[in-house]
Amino acid sequence: MNPFQLAKDLLFPRLCSACLSTLESYEKHICVRCHLNLPKINFGEPRLEQKFLGKLLVKNTNSFLQFTKNGPVQNILHDLKYKNKPDLAEYMGKWFGKELRAKGFHEEIDLILAVPLHPIKEKRRGYNQADEIAKGVSESLNVPFDKELIVRNRFTETQTNKSRYSRFENMEGVFEIMDHSKTKGKRVALIDDVLTTGATLEVAGAEILKAGCRDLSILTIAAAL
Repeated sequence: MNPFQLAKDLLFPRLCSACLSTLESYEKHICVRCHLNLPKINFGEPRLEQKFLGKLLVKNTNSFLQFTKNGPVQNILHDLKYKNKPDLAEYMGKWFGKELRAKGFHEEIDLILAVPLHPIKEKRRGYNQADEIAKGVSESLNVPFDKELIVRNRFTETQTNKSRYSRFENMEGVFEIMDHSKTKGKRVALIDDVLTTGATLEVAGAEILKAGCRDLSILTIAAAL
C-alpha cells in the first residue's frame, strides 16, 4: 500500500459495511470473516417465490442475503442507501452475480433492468443503488444492463413503515417502459436492493410484462424471509 493510502486509513479507518470492524489493507468493503459468514439465501428459495404468487408472473426470484433487523445485512443496506457508496453497491452486485453465474443463471436472461428512482430523489442521493448493483451483476453475468429503459414518472413517499397494500397503492402508475421493442420477447431480470413486501417490484415487473417480456426474474441483494 502506498504511504498516502496508509496515512488515510490511519486517519479515516475503512470499516466493514457488515460488521463495522476495521478493514485490513487487502480487504474491500466487506471483511473476510463476513464474506464467509453472512447469511446467504439458497438459490431458488421457495419462500421468495411465494411473495409474488398470484400477484405477478415471475419465473425466478433470487436474493443473495437474508435481512434481519439490526443485523449485518441491514448495515450493508444502510450504507448502500445513505452513505454515498455506489462502489459498495457495484461490489455487492459483482459478488451476487458470481454466485448466480455458478448456478448457470446467465443462460436464463437476456437483459437486466433496475428499479429506478425518481430523478429528484436520485439527484438528492447522488446515485441509484439498484443501478449500481445491476452494473455489478451485469459484469459478472456478461448480460447487458439498460439504465434508461424503465423510468419512474412520479415522485412517491418513502415506503418505509407502510403496509403492503399502502405500498402498492403508493406505487400505482409510477413506472413506464420507454421502448417496448427492447423488452418484447426478452427474458428480463429486474434488480433492486431489498425484497420485503415486494410491492415496488410487483408494480415495476407488471409494466415490464405488459411491454412484452417473455420471462421475468426478480433479483435483490437482500430479502426478509
